Amino acid sequence: MKNLKEKITLFIFVAVLLVVSAIKVDAQKGEFGLRFMPTVSALDFNTSSGGTVKGEAKLGYGFGAFLGFNFSDHFGIQGEVIYNSTSQKYKELDAERKITLKYFNIPLLLSFNTGKSNFVNFNIVAGPQIGISAGSSLQTSGGNGVELPEAILSVKKGDLGFAYGAGLDFGLNQARNIRLGVGFRGVYGLFDISDNSKTSTTDGYYVLDRTKIKTYSGYVGVSILF
Repeated sequence: MKNLKEKITLFIFVAVLLVVSAIKVDAQKGEFGLRFMPTVSALDFNTSSGGTVKGEAKLGYGFGAFLGFNFSDHFGIQGEVIYNSTSQKYKELDAERKITLKYFNIPLLLSFNTGKSNFVNFNIVAGPQIGISAGSSLQTSGGNGVELPEAILSVKKGDLGFAYGAGLDFGLNQARNIRLGVGFRGVYGLFDISDNSKTSTTDGYYVLDRTKIKTYSGYVGVSILF
């Protein structure tokens, strides 16, 4: 955990330096926007018998804001703050369990554009992402009165991943500085998010073990160039 905190601190420091540098390069090429991001995740879960089972993905949601700086019509950098809530269900014996994970995600992305000032622009983005856990929950239903082993959900406070995506943005006015954006965003977690340091009962088991987050989102949003 100490190493992860050091990496997060270094990441934020570098991000601030890059943003400050971008501001000095050209304050007229900034972009600010808001987005809504429906999200699904892919996770494997442990069972009380020692096996694993894939979760049934449910559509979650995310929303956030971004601030970008375009060094040219084709190249830029953007930082984002995104809140995501994703859920998955799986069955064990006659019981159904629902896992919910909530995160504040902070990606720092390089963006490549066909023409940021064009009426229609295609873009590709990629870069590192910090994840900060905002809570998790486990709900169990059913079971037909059978006493089940204690399922323990424990998640680390921080995560680091690689974010990537592509999208289209469209100029909504003659000046082309008000933009509508639609696209895709994927995130591949680089570290194990499970925290198995809690003391469990004799028949208890951890639902997550050596688990890396993978999420897939669509997005729609508006932005303004300034």
